[in-house]
Amino acid sequence: MLTFLSWLGFCAAAAAQTASGGTASGPPPADDRLEIVAFGDSLTQGYGVGPGEAFPEQLQAALRQNGYDVTVTNAGVSGDTTTGGLARLEWSVPANADLVIVELGANDALRGVSPGIVRDNLDAILGKLTGRGQAVILAGMMAPPNMGADYAKTFDAIFPELAEKYGVAFYPFFLEGVAAQQDLNQADAMHPNPEGVAVIVKKILPLIEKTLDTVKAG
Repeated sequence: MLTFLSWLGFCAAAAAQTASGGTASGPPPADDRLEIVAFGDSLTQGYGVGPGEAFPEQLQAALRQNGYDVTVTNAGVSGDTTTGGLARLEWSVPANADLVIVELGANDALRGVSPGIVRDNLDAILGKLTGRGQAVILAGMMAPPNMGADYAKTFDAIFPELAEKYGVAFYPFFLEGVAAQQDLNQADAMHPNPEGVAVIVKKILPLIEKTLDTVKAG
């Protein structure tokens, strides 16, 4: 029987081929501080980890350590789909955010949501954000193999194609380096533990810093 762990292993291998609630803790934002919103599901929200250990909080700490004056807001909702994300976009992501990291799609894939619906939702989300003039990083996700090759091919292609359409930065697989690594995941084999989150942050950090440099340069 297919397990979530085997799906994660599949996603990790596929990604390797492809590529080769609230505000995080910290001082109040200054007028010139860059505002980042991490907009996603439980992988963003920090399901099962403690205070200071979720992706937005660890990302904020890493960026500040590297000299970036930022505040990272946690706009992750556990269990959210692209449909839910689109429905709450207007009140979850303020128009004054300098950078939005979009991490949605895992729950759609697990539930077998039509790739057409996923594409339409992400298309609308990216259209709204870029229409505001906000910088965006789109984090990719991959379909579980039990959905079939046709579903996976259509679903997996959504993310790079939309990133290209809107000219936004693209990170092929949010769980790169963590998927199927037992020591980096919680007992459910679905959600990263604090060490796993740290790996995610380390791997995506160069792209985020490059994007922030572009934002600062105007």
